Amino acid sequence: MSFLPVLRGSLSLSLIIFNTLLCFIPIVFLVLIKCVLPFAVIQAALSRILDCIATTWISINNINQNWLGRSILNVSGNQSLLHKEWYMITANHQSWVDILILQRVFNHKVPFIKFFLKQELIWVPVIGLVWWALDFPFMKRYSQAFLKKHPELKGKDIEVTKKACEKFQHFPVSIMNFLEGTRYTQVKYEQQASPFKYLLKPKAGGLAFALNAMGGKLHQLIDVTIVYPNGIPSFFGYLSGKVPEVKVHFRSMAIEDKLLGDYVNDPIYRAYFQQWVNELWQEKDHRIELMQVIEAAE
Repeated sequence: MSFLPVLRGSLSLSLIIFNTLLCFIPIVFLVLIKCVLPFAVIQAALSRILDCIATTWISINNINQNWLGRSILNVSGNQSLLHKEWYMITANHQSWVDILILQRVFNHKVPFIKFFLKQELIWVPVIGLVWWALDFPFMKRYSQAFLKKHPELKGKDIEVTKKACEKFQHFPVSIMNFLEGTRYTQVKYEQQASPFKYLLKPKAGGLAFALNAMGGKLHQLIDVTIVYPNGIPSFFGYLSGKVPEVKVHFRSMAIEDKLLGDYVNDPIYRAYFQQWVNELWQEKDHRIELMQVIEAAE
């Protein structure tokens, strides 16, 4: 019987790879058109088609996971989502499985989810081209030490990223940001001396940067909490059907104007935003505890 999960996981992974290669063919073709015809109207139309291909890719992967992975998603929270709205999505981060769960929960409910990526990642062979074709926004960040040596570049990172986000003015998009910046592990938790019980410290600056780079276009924030009652799974373990249940809670809230500002140069805004993020994380920490208590009672 121990051989069956390995077989199931191997088959599931093979289907994901095959699905990826199958969808990559039309993406490459459309990328060539985007390169040859750099006109705004054509670019916007091609971006819509590319998002449809990516959404279909996720839909097929979701069928795969339902069939072979067999994990039951127990979803709760605010269900009023619109496919024609601009969203910022944030969640606690424990495993690469988180991305698959987010895609299962929100596919066809919100616009295709995209991630802010470091500008250097555009040069990753093949996948960098796909990210560029799907209009994933590439960020250019400068450290404080670098800006002290090159003050003329102050504010250039926001300017570059805002320009990359201009294409999102044409149609709705969802942007994903993992506030912790890395996956949770016990070692990282202890190294940080995190004040939270189940979470790493949130990095408020990254979220502030993303919100301001979008120039106020994002109207709603979806706060997602993911709990694995049987322990944090590995990617292959999830595909193998070793994760019987995943609990997901989400809520949407308005992104108010006071959440936008100059995080680097405005200390009052920075203090306010950090406090807001910490309160968000305290609520999430409490929610995780409640979700686990309910599981234990059951």
